[in-house]
Amino acid sequence: MNTIQLIGLMLLAYAFSFAIRLIWVFQFHNEPSFIWNNELMINTNDGYFFAAGAQQALEGLHIGNPRVFGMWDYGTIAITTFLVKITGFSLETVTLYMPAVISSLVVVPIILIARLYKKTLWGFFAALLGSITWSYYNRTMVGYYDTDMFSAMAPMLILFFLMKSTMDVNLKSTLYASIAIVLYPFLYDQGLAIVAAMSLLYFIYMIVYHKNEENTYKSIILVALSAFPISWVALSPYSYLVHIAVLIGIYFVLNATKIKEQMLYVLSLVMVLAFLYFSNMIGLIFGKVLLYLSSGTKEEGLHFYSVIQTVREAGDIPFSTFAQRISGSVVGMIIALIGYVVLVVRHRAFILALPLIGIGMFALWGGLRFTVYAVPVAAMSAIYLFFVIAEQIQENKAKYLFITMATALMIYPNITHIIEYKVPTVLNKAEVEDLDKLNQMADVKDYTLAWWDYGYPIWYYSDTSTLIDGGKHNNDNFIISKIMQTPSPELAVNFARLAVETYVDSNYAVVANTLFKDKNPNVLLSELSDANYTLPKKSRDIYLYLPYRMMGIFPTVAVFGNINLNTGKEERNMEFYPSSPASQQGSKVLLRNGIIFDSAKGDIEIRGQHISVYRFDSVQSKPNGKSLVESQLSHIDGEFCVVYLQSYNQMIVMDRKTYNSTYVQMFMLDNYDKNLFELVVSSPYSKIYKLKK
Repeated sequence: MNTIQLIGLMLLAYAFSFAIRLIWVFQFHNEPSFIWNNELMINTNDGYFFAAGAQQALEGLHIGNPRVFGMWDYGTIAITTFLVKITGFSLETVTLYMPAVISSLVVVPIILIARLYKKTLWGFFAALLGSITWSYYNRTMVGYYDTDMFSAMAPMLILFFLMKSTMDVNLKSTLYASIAIVLYPFLYDQGLAIVAAMSLLYFIYMIVYHKNEENTYKSIILVALSAFPISWVALSPYSYLVHIAVLIGIYFVLNATKIKEQMLYVLSLVMVLAFLYFSNMIGLIFGKVLLYLSSGTKEEGLHFYSVIQTVREAGDIPFSTFAQRISGSVVGMIIALIGYVVLVVRHRAFILALPLIGIGMFALWGGLRFTVYAVPVAAMSAIYLFFVIAEQIQENKAKYLFITMATALMIYPNITHIIEYKVPTVLNKAEVEDLDKLNQMADVKDYTLAWWDYGYPIWYYSDTSTLIDGGKHNNDNFIISKIMQTPSPELAVNFARLAVETYVDSNYAVVANTLFKDKNPNVLLSELSDANYTLPKKSRDIYLYLPYRMMGIFPTVAVFGNINLNTGKEERNMEFYPSSPASQQGSKVLLRNGIIFDSAKGDIEIRGQHISVYRFDSVQSKPNGKSLVESQLSHIDGEFCVVYLQSYNQMIVMDRKTYNSTYVQMFMLDNYDKNLFELVVSSPYSKIYKLKK
């Protein structure tokens, strides 16, 4: 197959991958609630982190936000900025389509790897499957603006050059692999452990199978050098340029110099040891493993709750889900596993792909996000098995008909998933309008306190800073959680002011650690409940963001603050059950979660018990954002409260303490202390309050 045909197959596979990703666009391009600034909004929270960085580079926004990074800190921000400047497309358009544009490039290394074995069609069919398989699609679809667009494409490119160097034992191939390894953290820093493992496996492979070849040890030196830290020489992006220049210089020296065999052995050994030290591979791998396997609270010091076990991607997953994510089906996964074994037996260089398969297997314990790394290799393995089986078919047309049909059957469940995978945008237009109103009134130095899920979108749309966000959900989660669930408005406003001013004055250190360093948490919280508590001097305005969409995760939000920091034990048994009415018979309302509320008797039936209700509130949201509340006292000694949000058709059953919380009172019931808070933005989707202290 000549070069033109090769490029043609690459373009065809790329077009297929990109076109499939447009399905989501066609499904929602006429949905007005998903559109802002004449473009569909993105569908991943983390995307706003990078988009805010691009805003800073393009428009000079977020100057007062210490958490917004510059364009050279992340390749995603740099590429986005350049694309906006070069193409003339809006930032919204670039962030929407860039994941599909970049991620579809995975077809290139897949086809190139197959071409190494003179089986370009194998690579083409594998590219069709691997580029749109379940897990990879989910994390690289249109609108999924995140570094995951590089998660499989970049490692596969590195794998191609490493494999090529083992086959032609050409130092130039090793140089290209080393340059790709150097650039990798600029594009996708989360996968450093994987590339380090691939490099180490490459060292072992070369010594085992090519130990008598001179270029083996020169190759090891080059790849090992790619892990050396150059950041102390120059800042990004110059550190990458310096690193690449050093690699090229060493390449020419190694190519032009005849080095004694013993010296090569010693140099390569020293470089491998240096690689192990500077790459911090052991620390990276075990750090990730421990992070994703950790749970609960810390065992020493103050007992803050760990966030990792509340992330859906970070939990155990069943094998069927695991198989679907990697190959589209359980049968497809089994085919891929068999294919990989056959592939390694026939072409041993595929051992170098083992770290990608291994990290994919870790998904069974570590969670969904790890499956994406194994997708391209699994696709190549499955399709390779079809080619092996097809070798038994004599007639060419029948042979390729079999391969085509088998590949189509592998692709089918993935296409079905893509059509059904109708994920919404992160926020809807009305929610963005609320944040835009905040943007009009707030100063760039102001802070908006909200749960970390909403941190990045708040940056992007309101140009204010936050205390916690999608990448900074540490012990400060306790502060926001406590503010959201406390029944004391004094504690809420005092804690908010103290936290923000301390955060700024401490050069943006973890606030909770600073506040509780020399003081008993229970004592400080008690003092903060006092209206006369002496606060630091006000340096900026603070806003409290209470969205409707937080109602579904409010119990999770509360976990972080419903804890005794001294003991690590839960302070109380919080009960909060949002649901919607399924049916009604007389005064009895059956909720979809199985709870029965009898408004006449003033009780609920839950867990087989009848429990009296203290208060029943019916809330109707008006077009102007205000709420009309009708309240009925049922039993003075009732244990539960019920709130019916008519506009949402949501009925929430909760305990009395939760009923008195900041979130319930100020968002659901519009009940707040007007001496401490000012309602500045109000809509059915969110309430934003300005602190008066």
